[in-house]
Amino acid sequence: MTAIVDYGVGNLFSLRSSLLALHEETAVTSDPAEIHAADRVILPGVGAFGDAAEKLRGSGLDRTVIEEAASGKPLLGICLGMQLLFERGFEFGTHAGLGLLKGDIVPMQGTIPPGLKIPQMGWNALTVKRPHPLLRSVREGDCVYFVHSFYADGCEDSLIAVTEYGREMTAVAAKDNVMGCQFHPEKSGKVGLGILKAFCEL
Repeated sequence: MTAIVDYGVGNLFSLRSSLLALHEETAVTSDPAEIHAADRVILPGVGAFGDAAEKLRGSGLDRTVIEEAASGKPLLGICLGMQLLFERGFEFGTHAGLGLLKGDIVPMQGTIPPGLKIPQMGWNALTVKRPHPLLRSVREGDCVYFVHSFYADGCEDSLIAVTEYGREMTAVAAKDNVMGCQFHPEKSGKVGLGILKAFCEL
């Protein structure tokens, strides 16, 4: 069973629908006991880093997620959920993340050519840097759906795949049982379903 962490931030039900399409038993939950009982955990998220981090800590679910990661259980962060896995975010100030992956979440503004729109919104190709079970069905150049204005930087030890948007942007990060996708696999068609299927089989 896969638990989707409900802390008041995220497009939970499209993600749940994608998992159900894969015949994966799924619970959208804020109950730590239900998360502990799950075989794997997904941390979703949309919006601003600081607000999401505050909601996660205010609910006490930050401790639950950290405990599950420490137990060796597969953990997948999606979009802002991926960003929260890192050490710090610099959106409207400096905010502490969960510290499960090394690196910071920094603005695209000022690091990409001025002609490119921010947020990056739409389909973009993946370039796999290192093989990983999460991406076992991904082929070079497969496209997935992004919506973001910030990206993970300084995460070379966990960098698995990138996308090109005026410069290389972190698309997938993973270290041991902790994984993150900057894009939305639940909005990325067959490629995204393949990634979610691979996660559900870890």
